Amino acid sequence: MKKHLLSLAASLTLGTFALGAVAQNVAIVNGKAVPKERVQALAQQLERSGRPVTPEIESQIKQEVIAREIFMQEAQQKGLDATEDYRGQIELARQTILIRELFADFQKNNPVTDADVKAEFDKFVATNSGKEYRARHILVETEDQAKSIIANLKKGAKFDELAKKLSKDPGSGAKGGDLDWASPGNFVKEFSQAMVSLKKGQTTETAVKTQFGYHIIRLDDVREAQLPKFDDVKPQILQQLQQAKMNAYQQELRAKAKVE
Repeated sequence: MKKHLLSLAASLTLGTFALGAVAQNVAIVNGKAVPKERVQALAQQLERSGRPVTPEIESQIKQEVIAREIFMQEAQQKGLDATEDYRGQIELARQTILIRELFADFQKNNPVTDADVKAEFDKFVATNSGKEYRARHILVETEDQAKSIIANLKKGAKFDELAKKLSKDPGSGAKGGDLDWASPGNFVKEFSQAMVSLKKGQTTETAVKTQFGYHIIRLDDVREAQLPKFDDVKPQILQQLQQAKMNAYQQELRAKAKVE
């Protein structure tokens, strides 16, 4: 009777241990425990990428973790974890993960605030407010070429056709010289000054010389600057400021490092 009770007690103890092992692990593969932490790690990766972890996805993750353990055991049995190539890849992966964590820690402790984003937007508005101009131009290399084009325009030649044939600015030339809507600050000083002095529909009487060559400019239209709404560009500004902070941080680390 005493032996029977001892045997029963031992059985209950082992059963409790087994249940505890199952509770802590996803599975036991060839006698080796597969911890639940692996499932949690993969689930966190999915969540970081914006994918929700549904019960169905979690089940798939568990199967993936078990499959990985099976394949790893086979690779280890073949001694593949002892090769130089394996050790080199492990080192590169370690560096990548550690650097990623460093940058994530920096962003967490140095966030871009809403005030930062609004200040950057206000700076953009101050720089780009005012009038926008829609102009065309024909760019040539010499003043004589420019004078010839101006003469042809006065005789009735069409500006856009001459631009397509003669302008050495490939971007606007293909569009008949059209530069689309832009603020004067987008152009070099000489071009900008000549453009804003024109009346709507007017063409420059003389060639405008800049570092690029000689321009014949026609002003097609003028309007108040069309600026985007803050909420529409907030995500882009946030991303730009975050990247600028990160670039500055990386440069700071490079500058203070002693490299021999």
